[in-house]
Amino acid sequence: MSCKILGVGSYLPKRIVSNCDLEKYLDTSDEWIRSRTGIEQRHIASENEYTSNLALKAAQAAIIDAGIKASDIDLIIVCTTTPDNSFPSVATKLQYLLGLSNIPAFDLQAVCAGFIYGLDVADGLIESSKYSTILLVGAEKMSSLLNWDDRSTCILFGDGAGAVILQSNSDKSEIIDSKIYSDGSSYDVLYTDGGTSINGQTGKILMKGQILFKHAVEKMSESIEDILTKNSLTIDDIDYFIPHQANVRIIDNMVQRLKFNPNKVVKTVATHANCSAASIPLALSELKSSGKLKRGDILLFSAIGAGLTWGSAIIRW
Repeated sequence: MSCKILGVGSYLPKRIVSNCDLEKYLDTSDEWIRSRTGIEQRHIASENEYTSNLALKAAQAAIIDAGIKASDIDLIIVCTTTPDNSFPSVATKLQYLLGLSNIPAFDLQAVCAGFIYGLDVADGLIESSKYSTILLVGAEKMSSLLNWDDRSTCILFGDGAGAVILQSNSDKSEIIDSKIYSDGSSYDVLYTDGGTSINGQTGKILMKGQILFKHAVEKMSESIEDILTKNSLTIDDIDYFIPHQANVRIIDNMVQRLKFNPNKVVKTVATHANCSAASIPLALSELKSSGKLKRGDILLFSAIGAGLTWGSAIIRW
C-alpha cells in the first residue's frame, strides 16, 4: 500500500512582531537581523493561544483541502516540541477538538526535524496497511521557549502550524522515499535549560550558533545527496526544494553546495522565521496556495533539529 498527500493546511497567529519591534528593546537592529538570518518578522501566538489551537486550525484547513470528513481520519500524529502540557499529548487534545474518538493519537518530538520524522513514520504505518488516512501536523509555540532578552535566540523563532492529510493510494506512491537520522553526541548544540526531570521547568532555548550552522549545512546536504542517489535522481530532477526555514544563509549555503537552481527553492523564513516542526508544512502550504505547484512535480524536503535530528524526503505531487 502506497501513500499520497491528499490535503494541506496551515495557520499563523495574527500578531506579527517585526525586527523593528525587537530593536526597540534589544541591542540589535533590523539590518543586523536581516543580514545574518534573512528574517524580517515572525508570528507570535497570544498568551491564551496554545499549540493545540494552532494545530486545530491547520488540521481543519487540511481536512477541507483534502475533501474528506474528520471522521475519515484513523490516526493523528502531532509533531511538536511545545506541547500544551507535559502530558497528555497535543494529539489527544486535537482529537477531542476535532470531535473524534477511539482512534490512536500521539505526539512525536524531533524538534525542527519533526515533520520529516512524522512523514517517515506515517508513510510506514500506511504502507503496513494498519491505517489508511492519517492527519500529520507540525505545530509549535516556540515563543514560549524564548528568553526575550537574548538577542542570539529570540530573533530566530516564530509560532505556527502546518498539516497534511496522508492517505493510502492503490496507484503510484506519492512519497517516493524518506530517510531520518540522529546523533546524540551533539545533544548540547541546541537545547533548553529546563525539563520535567531536570528541574521541573520548561526552560529557555540555548544554542551554539556557529557549530549548529556547520552541522545544518553538512548534514542536510549529505542526506539530500544520499536520498537522491538511492532513488536514481539528480538535483535537476527536483522541481521544488522546501528546506527547513531556520536561516536564509543555511539555505543559500546548501543551494550553492548542491548546485541547485535558486528559483526552485521555497523560502518563507523572512516572514515566518523558524517555526520548528511547522516550518516545512507551512512552506508547502504557501507553495500550494501560490498556484505554482503542478501534479507530477517532484518536491524535496530537508530539515535538521536539536538532538541532533535530521532527514530528507522526496515527494511526487
